[in-house]
Amino acid sequence: MQPKPYPRQLSRGANNAVIGLSATEVGKLFSADARSDIDSEAEKMRFANEVNGLVVKYNRLEVNEVLGANMLVMERIYPLDFRAHEVEMREIWLDVFTDELRALHAAGFAHHDLQRPANLPGERFDNILLTAQGLRLIDVGISVLHQQVGNSFFAAYVQRELQELEVFRQFFLAR
Repeated sequence: MQPKPYPRQLSRGANNAVIGLSATEVGKLFSADARSDIDSEAEKMRFANEVNGLVVKYNRLEVNEVLGANMLVMERIYPLDFRAHEVEMREIWLDVFTDELRALHAAGFAHHDLQRPANLPGERFDNILLTAQGLRLIDVGISVLHQQVGNSFFAAYVQRELQELEVFRQFFLAR
């Protein structure tokens, strides 16, 4: 059974719901006992934002007293349906996305969730959204920083992510 939706809920992942706060901001809700999770996600989001604009922009941490939850407040993204755009345009967006993802890797950030595991509900590329500004990444909850996991783990995460990128490339261009 699905949990009851929050007011202004936009989506719900495996652990968190996202609610609309305004036309420009959303809040990812965390239970009060998940302080380390919200701090970790905020840190990784800020790190990625300093490299480039691929990952959704971090705004602040906030407490929502009404809902009794901590919130990671970030920019609101309005997704577009990529199937409404010509393959040639999608190729350009994908090239930019690939370059920005590689820049994140070079800086020490791996998203680690481009493709949703088959055993989890949702679309397989839920975390990659097409916007008016191009492809963007959301949900950095399980992303990793090189400085936190070391060389061998980070290299493995990047290798897997590049494999997922190739699967996404086929999906994005073939539809």
